Amino acid sequence: MTVDVGDPAPDFVLRDQNNQEVRLTSFRTLRSVLLVFYPLAFTGTCQGELAALQSGLDAFQNEQVQVLTVSVDSPYAHKVWADREGYTFPMLADFWPHGAVADAYGVLNHAKGYADRGTFLVDPDGIIAFTEHISAGHARDVSVWRAAIKAL
Repeated sequence: MTVDVGDPAPDFVLRDQNNQEVRLTSFRTLRSVLLVFYPLAFTGTCQGELAALQSGLDAFQNEQVQVLTVSVDSPYAHKVWADREGYTFPMLADFWPHGAVADAYGVLNHAKGYADRGTFLVDPDGIIAFTEHISAGHARDVSVWRAAIKAL
C-alpha cells in the first residue's frame, strides 16, 4: 500500500535510540513531522543523508516541525551510530515486527528486508503533505525537504 499526499498518516509507536517509545500521534496539533525512512545504519549513503540532516537541523526541526528517522535497525544499533556521528534527532527502530511501519507507508523493500528511501511530511492534523520514494541506491536531496516544509 502506498501513502499519498492527502492521506491520513498511519500511526505507529516505535522505540528511539534511547529505547524510549515515540508515537506519531503525540505530535498531532502540535507540530508537523518530517518522517525520513532509510535502509540501514552505518552505510555510506544513509550516513551522508543523515549528516546533511544534522548539519541543517534548524531548518528541519524547530517549533513547527519534528524530525523522526526510521530504519529496520535495532534501538541499540541506532544508539551507537547516533553517539558516533552526533545525531541528535530521534532515530526510530522499525525492528519488530520487522519493517511493519515502512510497509504501512509503502516503502518497505520486501526483497531486501529494509526500507527504501521514503520521506513523508505529516501536517499537524496527521495528513500527508509531501511524499518522496527513492530506491536504496540513490541519495535524496535534502533541499527538497526544506521546500516542502516551507510550503506548509
